[in-house]
Amino acid sequence: MGDLTRRTAADLAAALAAGDVTSVEATQAHLDRIAAVDDALNAFLHIDAEGAIAAAADVDTRRAAGESLPTLAGVPIAVKDLINTTGQPTTAGSKMLEGWVPPYDATVVSRLRAAGLPILGKTNLDEFAMGSSNEHSAYGPARNPWDTARIPGGSSGGSAAAVAGYEAPLALGTDTGGSIRQPGAMTGTVGVKPTYGGVSRYGVIAMASSLDQVGPMARTVLDAALLHEVIAGHDPMDSTSIDAPVPSVVEAARRGDVEGLRIGVIAELGGEGFAPGVRARFDEAVTKLAEAGAEIVEVSCPSFVHGIAAYYLVMPSEVSSNLARFDAMRYGLRVLPGGDPSAEQVMAASREAGFGDEVKRRIVLGTYALSSGYYDAYYGSAQKVRTLIARDFAAAFETVDVLLSPTAPATAWRLGEKSADPLAMYLEDVCTIPANLAGVPGISVPIGLADGLPVGAQFLAPAMADDRLYNAGAALERLVSAPALEEVVR
Repeated sequence: MGDLTRRTAADLAAALAAGDVTSVEATQAHLDRIAAVDDALNAFLHIDAEGAIAAAADVDTRRAAGESLPTLAGVPIAVKDLINTTGQPTTAGSKMLEGWVPPYDATVVSRLRAAGLPILGKTNLDEFAMGSSNEHSAYGPARNPWDTARIPGGSSGGSAAAVAGYEAPLALGTDTGGSIRQPGAMTGTVGVKPTYGGVSRYGVIAMASSLDQVGPMARTVLDAALLHEVIAGHDPMDSTSIDAPVPSVVEAARRGDVEGLRIGVIAELGGEGFAPGVRARFDEAVTKLAEAGAEIVEVSCPSFVHGIAAYYLVMPSEVSSNLARFDAMRYGLRVLPGGDPSAEQVMAASREAGFGDEVKRRIVLGTYALSSGYYDAYYGSAQKVRTLIARDFAAAFETVDVLLSPTAPATAWRLGEKSADPLAMYLEDVCTIPANLAGVPGISVPIGLADGLPVGAQFLAPAMADDRLYNAGAALERLVSAPALEEVVR
């Protein structure tokens, strides 16, 4: 059988369908890998070995009985601990929800279960998905398998580390400002933010509701497409869900042909402030795409330079609203001060103890931006910039099929290196934020190494044209042949 943890999800699915391996064997192999390496990676906050094996055994029984099963049935998966799962805690990486077990599954989890994917456990993240490094988790940082002294990116750092470290062939993450794509770039994996509304958010703990999106994380573009197909589609439980057919993402990933494709390189993303190694790998990738028959043009999106400023007003404003529900009254942490405290005193004490510094920072910022006398100057102005960014995208897509940029300006930095400077951390999302503000889809694909650390390139496409991402991403994946972790780190 070989090492089952080194196989892609597509290869595992084929082996399972052929009867060459059982889901119990594949799931156990990944559980054994988690047991062997997760003390070093801290990618998982909870492991459900019993539940995963039971789900795997059920798939094996149904397959042995001759039942026709979905493509990924029996392939194990990890789920970001922001996504509700019955039978397993959902903590959002926060002490506020420590030990909380949801009474219902998120829609995406229901779809995983229906498709027969055993859920290995819940992965680490920045608290309430607020961060770019996974250092803001209340349960310690996840670590990058390429160098455990470095961050794996955030906020979906645990999912990225689990996939890169061969603990899981697939994972779910969430992306509010780049939290799937940036960890993908930092760990040499593939991360996809689908079109806003293309995947249900029902049962996913809200950070910023107009920006959040669930998406796939994998080691190959095809694997990500196969998972995308499972979780996507309309959900009446999510009022922002798009009632339209899912684009043919798997077919596009198998095609992977850029002959005649017009690719716009974003002029505003890639100059000053980008590491030389990142820029070098990106330029090499652009050259290879051109050699493969793509038409490369430079595209200007002038409003993108204001994306971070707008995002850090829109996002914390929505955070301050969404996190008001964590009030110690109904569920979650409750701290009782001495004496006969009022409800307000209990709320204040619980929120003080339950939320970390970054969460508090964003709540305060958002509350200020929404306050009387400042709403129009801050939140209102940010929404105007958001409109300008959407217009830049619309204008660009009138002339090109997809847009291209580096995914992040730098490779993975050392743990603690930027913790004292929140602005430096925020700037790491300069390339990814515009897509969230406009609601368009994006994919990060590995394009090689700089100083021994992974670098990613990002394709962006029009809303509901996610298949273009998978076509271009698969083509780039074949052209670059970026080294895998096992080839570099022993």
